[in-house]
Amino acid sequence: MFYLNFLRAAALCLLMCVSGRVLADETVDINLADVATLDRVLLNVGPAKAAAIVAFREANGPFKRIEDLAEVKGIGAKTLEKNRARITVASKPAQTRDPEWRRVPR
Repeated sequence: MFYLNFLRAAALCLLMCVSGRVLADETVDINLADVATLDRVLLNVGPAKAAAIVAFREANGPFKRIEDLAEVKGIGAKTLEKNRARITVASKPAQTRDPEWRRVPR
């Protein structure tokens, strides 16, 4: 019985280690991500800071470099360094096109 419990505990530990590693490898594009994604992927970034990132991006345009994230209020150098491997910046943010009906001459 001890052996069976030991195997179950070992399997559970292994599963937890593997699942944590999968989550740690997730990256986020700060020019495209929504508040929920930023909150989930970035360390020490909760819903308020994630909302501040999105608001900053909407007010100032897309981020050009990862370091530009430090301009957001509440994001300091330590938070930036902890998340550097998790952050990507798209070279060209997705452009939204006008709907087809708007381009019809009136």
